[in-house]
Amino acid sequence: MSFVRPEIAAMSGYTPGEQPQGGKFIKLNTNENPYPPSAAVRRAIEETLDRGLTKYPDPHATAFRLRASEVLGVPPDWILCGNGSDDILTIVTRAFVGQGQRLRLPYPSYVLYRTLAQLQGAEWEEVHFRSDWTLDDAFAAPRDDLRLAFLPNPNSPSGTTIPPERVLELAERLPCPLLVDEAYADFADQNCLNLVRENEKILVSRTMSKSYSLAGLRFGFLVAQPQVIEQLNKVKDSYNCDALAIAGATAAIDDQAWLAENRGKILATRQRLTEGMRSLGFDAIPSQANFVWCTRADQPVEALYQRLKEQRILVRYMNYPCWGDGLRITVGTEDQIEALLATLKLLLAP
Repeated sequence: MSFVRPEIAAMSGYTPGEQPQGGKFIKLNTNENPYPPSAAVRRAIEETLDRGLTKYPDPHATAFRLRASEVLGVPPDWILCGNGSDDILTIVTRAFVGQGQRLRLPYPSYVLYRTLAQLQGAEWEEVHFRSDWTLDDAFAAPRDDLRLAFLPNPNSPSGTTIPPERVLELAERLPCPLLVDEAYADFADQNCLNLVRENEKILVSRTMSKSYSLAGLRFGFLVAQPQVIEQLNKVKDSYNCDALAIAGATAAIDDQAWLAENRGKILATRQRLTEGMRSLGFDAIPSQANFVWCTRADQPVEALYQRLKEQRILVRYMNYPCWGDGLRITVGTEDQIEALLATLKLLLAP
């Protein structure tokens, strides 16, 4: 189509994980939380519906920011809310990266980052993780056209983390803002929230999709210094979070007892999944997220992915040049993981 910008016509676009529309699957491919959200979420949404939806929502999601401020220990004006953390990533990219400028990201990591650069008509460059999933100083190397760096932490697909002290060191060397994408941080042993106070260039994004079981609601947020939030507010859509999402997300983050219980279940099952995959001959590296990255030295795993799908078990198959292929498996319920392991055992039998 001649009316489309050349950058859009040339790009392939981001492809989300498969969402089956019919039949029953054990769905372990998109890192959703297998457990229902806090009961307070339903009550909050129902109360909002009772009040009606005839008026526009609060454009700044004030109720959420006030409660998140108490939970996270940051002032409310340090928080920006979005329609999922992908919206936050989009806002930040639009604000900092212009046409012909550059965005940096580690490899392999979240492929949406590339798409966001392409939408801006910008360039993107990848700095490869080392074999132990650490980053060398090349990630912080200065460059005149560099305007933003993304660092998923924990990373996907590996589930590994860069320690906060190393993140701070990289941020101090970078000539641009560093967005630390903490979509999975609630499942990790440490996070980078405190670094936001130490360096204006550090921004931390979070989502309610994973640890709070609200993937279908679409709500995320950013923590950054207030002068940064002020500028980003100019870029976001006027009403980027609807009234139901604001109510549900506020109720969810308010129920920290639910979060602690849910997190405990996920971590226990994550250990069971890791040990089970290792017993079947996979290399399953220790994860700090709600998924486990599994590879095999003796064979490619795409055929196993396809055969699992035939058995109505969905996992995420990924193949990275210079890294090889693997299965990224979401931590489901205990029953789902037992079914996965039992099926794999049969498929791998001689």
